[in-house]
Amino acid sequence: MPSSSTDTLQRRVVIVTGGTRGIGREVAMAFLAAGCEVVVCSRNAPADLPTVADRTAVFAPCDVRNPEAVQTFVDGVAALYGRLDVVVNNAGGSPRVDAATASPRFSAAIVALNLLGPLYVAQAAYRWMAQQATGGSIINIASISGVRPSPGTAAYGAAKAGLLSLTRSLAQEWGPRVRVNAIIGGLIDTGTADATYGSAAAREQLAATLPLKRMGTGQDIAATVLFLASPAAAYISGAQIAVDGGGERPLFLDIVDAHAAAPPT
Repeated sequence: MPSSSTDTLQRRVVIVTGGTRGIGREVAMAFLAAGCEVVVCSRNAPADLPTVADRTAVFAPCDVRNPEAVQTFVDGVAALYGRLDVVVNNAGGSPRVDAATASPRFSAAIVALNLLGPLYVAQAAYRWMAQQATGGSIINIASISGVRPSPGTAAYGAAKAGLLSLTRSLAQEWGPRVRVNAIIGGLIDTGTADATYGSAAAREQLAATLPLKRMGTGQDIAATVLFLASPAAAYISGAQIAVDGGGERPLFLDIVDAHAAAPPT
C-alpha cells in the first residue's frame, strides 16, 4: 500500500505562527502527528503547548509585527535544527470595530499583524529555504474576509486581501525553490467562536446556510495545510484554496425567495 502524503513529512522542521491556540494549535498538532519538528510562536507563552502522544511543540516568543524579532526567531529555529522546511503564517485576527471611528494606531496594528507580519516571516524563511536542495513551503492562512466585503473588520479584510496578492507575487518571485500558497478560511469554529459568531444558536443558523451544513473546524484547515506542505502538492504554488464548506449563501437569494413565496397583494 502506498504511503500517505503525510508520511513523507516526517522530520520536517515546521514553524507555525500563532500556533498556541485556535486554528494554529490544530495545525501544529497535525504536523506533530505527522512526525515533524514543530515550533510555535506568539507574543505570550501559553499555559500549555500543542502535544500529540509523546511529541510536544517547542515554543518561542515572537511578535510577528517586529521584523527584527522575526529575523531572530526564524534564524534561531533554522540554526537549531539545521534546516527549515515549512512555515505556516497563521497569526492574525481582529476585533470588530466601526471603520469610521477606528484609530490610525488600531488600523496600523491590524495591517501589521495580518499582512506585514506574514511578509516578514516569509522573507526570513526564504533566506534559509532558498539554500536548501529541497527548498521549502510557505502557507498563508487568509480569510473569506479578503475576498468579500468585511464590514466591522474593514482593515482586517483589506489586509487579508493583500495577503492573497502577496502569496501570488512571492510564488512568482521565489519559484521553483520555494512554493507559496494561501488558504481562504470560511466560517470556522475555532473553539472561541462566541466572540466572532455569537451564541451556539447563531452558529447553528449559520451552518444551515452552508452547502455542507456545518461550520469549518481547525482540523479542516490543518488537513489542507498538510496537503499543501506535502510532496502531493509539489506542482501547486500561488494557489488560493477555499476551505469554506461550499461558500456562504448570497443574501439576495433569500430576499428573492421570500418575495416569491409571499401571496400577491
